[in-house]
Amino acid sequence: MQSASEFNTDWRKVAASLYQKPTDSKIFGSVDLDVTLAEEFVNEQRKKGLKITLTHILLLAIARGIKTEAPELNCYVKRGQIVQRPSIDASLSVIIRGEREMSSVLVRAADTLTLSDLVRYLETEIPATRKGQEKGAMKMKKILAAIPWPFRTWLLAILRNVTVNWGLSLPKWGISANSFGTFVLSNIGSVGLDSGYPALLPSSNVSIVLIMGSVHTKPAVVHGEIVPRKILNLSAALDHRVVDAVHGGRLFKAIKAVLRDPHQLLDTTHIPT
Repeated sequence: MQSASEFNTDWRKVAASLYQKPTDSKIFGSVDLDVTLAEEFVNEQRKKGLKITLTHILLLAIARGIKTEAPELNCYVKRGQIVQRPSIDASLSVIIRGEREMSSVLVRAADTLTLSDLVRYLETEIPATRKGQEKGAMKMKKILAAIPWPFRTWLLAILRNVTVNWGLSLPKWGISANSFGTFVLSNIGSVGLDSGYPALLPSSNVSIVLIMGSVHTKPAVVHGEIVPRKILNLSAALDHRVVDAVHGGRLFKAIKAVLRDPHQLLDTTHIPT
């Protein structure tokens, strides 16, 4: 039997004070993506020495899709106004501490990166995060977890009000209204889950959180014939204050276009300007 301390990780302590009973309006959606060609591309590139996964492909596809098709998703609410972010930054969820806790790596200007750029960056940042070298807002977990309840809840409410509602930055603490970037991407398929619907992190201003499920071989109709295809479920939660379902629909179409031709992620000629 596990002890209570094993369940009460730093993140769980913070989450218990961070999340309240859901009352805000959210939009949820999901799509089944045919990743057959993308998986072939992954295998092809790994044989060439480029250690990529579907997560790398999806992260860049989402960032570029927001740039070209759904720029509304690169906005947040500040003092009652919709504000556009200076760049499209991605928060990639990372499992740390023996699969007992979650953290994240922030990828700045993700839409401007090639696949090779992203691989090199994550090869450095993910191992550092797993060793406890977290950056920005994620560094606050240990500090907040050490504060007794209910003071922890009160402090988080103050920080959320100052950074999220008022739009002010606290550089000394590494947090601001834009601490988590434009969107969050999490691969729950890596822990054996087929699909899931995410929560919009209350202390962030992200307008969309996306969840990747497991890949399964399923029958699909291609050119009028039923054939086996590799299918991945991608689900999302959107902030209805900032965007509508139509924006999510445009983003999903852009993602599908990249999955049909993932080679475009290798060079700079396809990077949106």
